[in-house]
Amino acid sequence: WARLVESGGDSVQAGGSLRLSCATSGNTAHRKCVGWFREKKSKGVARIYTGDGSTLYDDSVKGRFTISQDKTTSTVFLQMDNLKPEDSGTYYCASDSTCGSWPDFVYWGQGTQVAVSS
Repeated sequence: WARLVESGGDSVQAGGSLRLSCATSGNTAHRKCVGWFREKKSKGVARIYTGDGSTLYDDSVKGRFTISQDKTTSTVFLQMDNLKPEDSGTYYCASDSTCGSWPDFVYWGQGTQVAVSS
């Protein structure tokens, strides 16, 4: 099992920045891969393999979003820069035991709201 808790969502103007956090806990094996999604079970925005830190991004956010981790606190971050109105939504983090391109993530957080106004 794994537990994930998101935070950091807010309302910002286009061009602004936000940093989302995903605090993870539970079985390490079930947190090998952590991803961020704009809506639950939708196409992923970014994901990180916690073992070596390798990352993967959706084309729509490349160059604007950065996923990273703090292993000491088991927290995964999503730095969102140059935000656009179409980035608005409920952002979820999710984890899984494997990290292919986009695994079928098993464990999900409750989400955090991001609203970007033009």
